[in-house]
Amino acid sequence: MHRLGKQLKEQLVKRMSIDNPWWLRGTIAEDYKDLPSRVYLDEFYPLVMDRSVRRAVILMGPRRVGKTVMIFHTIDKLIAEGVDPHKIIYISIDTPIYNNHSLEELFLYARQALKQEDNIDGYYVFFDEIQYLKDWEVHLKSLVDTYRSTKFVASGSAAAALKMKSNESGAGRFTDFMLPPLTFFEYLHLQRLDNIIVGKLADAVPYDTINIDELNRLFIDYLNYGGYPEVVFSEKIRSNPGLYIKNDIIDKVLLRDLPSLYGITDIQELNKLFVHIAFRSGNEFSYEKLATESGIKKEVLKKYLEYLEAAFLIKVVKRIDQNAKHMQRVTSFKIYLTNPSLRCALFSPIDGNDDFIGSMVETAIFAQWIQGGKSDCYYANWTKGRDKGEVDMVWLEEATQKAFSLVEIKWTDRFAENPTELKSVFHFLENNKEIKKIIVTSKTVKTHYQLTEGEIVFIPSAIYAYWVSDFLFRNKRNELLL
Repeated sequence: MHRLGKQLKEQLVKRMSIDNPWWLRGTIAEDYKDLPSRVYLDEFYPLVMDRSVRRAVILMGPRRVGKTVMIFHTIDKLIAEGVDPHKIIYISIDTPIYNNHSLEELFLYARQALKQEDNIDGYYVFFDEIQYLKDWEVHLKSLVDTYRSTKFVASGSAAAALKMKSNESGAGRFTDFMLPPLTFFEYLHLQRLDNIIVGKLADAVPYDTINIDELNRLFIDYLNYGGYPEVVFSEKIRSNPGLYIKNDIIDKVLLRDLPSLYGITDIQELNKLFVHIAFRSGNEFSYEKLATESGIKKEVLKKYLEYLEAAFLIKVVKRIDQNAKHMQRVTSFKIYLTNPSLRCALFSPIDGNDDFIGSMVETAIFAQWIQGGKSDCYYANWTKGRDKGEVDMVWLEEATQKAFSLVEIKWTDRFAENPTELKSVFHFLENNKEIKKIIVTSKTVKTHYQLTEGEIVFIPSAIYAYWVSDFLFRNKRNELLL
């Protein structure tokens, strides 16, 4: 371990006291107390409290989704339930004075700051932004094995990279927890606007709304501003989302996080690619076309797409044909932003009549599935002679690889009023007769259309987005409680 000089040690101890105000006051800072809690706190907290299994908890998620706030709300809850505040340690790894120190050294210095150097039992230790420590997973596993009665929690923003290292080095020692951007369900819930949604237990679609026009207004607000808790509750940030989201989220990921994690040297090239994709979220791309339009070599493009997915900024979706068969060679794919408000930050807010509203509604609905941890769907696209078509979202049975469910996303009532115009959907159903669940979204209409193959359920896009995000959240909660 490093031997600290007296002056440096005094500075480090002072910094730790600032970062852990509950050591002196017995409570977290008021500005954190006043912030609303993410709904995921009720699932995260039991993992922190659980000492029956010797595991560290890895809290993952993109920048600014509220990981640090959730850590402080967890600390607040620990104190409220009787945990000694002097047994709770918070350390943000990206704090400059903590640079070049191992996790074990930082744990020691915190105990020294508490004048409990020789007491190693019963702590709750939170390491924030852990991805900035090289080989963090090796350090953390060692701590878990050495300090058996201390609970370690780590958070980080490079979700995929963290998960990869967690799986490789933390098998049996780490429990991963993903905190996504706000879903539409949580967006309404945090603002206490849930009363616009009503349950319909006897219906195939379990939700309706008391005012579809108002719900659509809120949905468009969500498209523009809804991904990040601070944006939702700050009129100042909403008035200039580009300043906040672009500078504090996008730029830091593209210009700082990804270059440091993956050794990227041409950050302007990466930024140019992301802007190109963000403008066309929900479109079909190919490596050849992307390479031509961006001027980036295909081999480099593939790496950049992997990095952007690792940062939870985009999701690449694979293509199948009209028979639900995989392409033998990957020539094209769709790319979605994981959060529709990223586009607003880069360009401008949209309204219900904007030229890009269709692709952004599609992006938002896909984001509900991504953020719920269920992004294993495909899109269908085919061209055969004069016949061509596309279906937005298709799910395949894992064992048989046969299609069993599809969703076609529309921001218009036209197809609910004239279902026979859904030519691509009908063509796909003719070739995939096992499909039983068929959903087409609309703007305001909720209805059904009977087919020999089954029933098409038409549902407003905003209600469908709420339904998906609410269902996946409750499903995740049940999985965690098992």
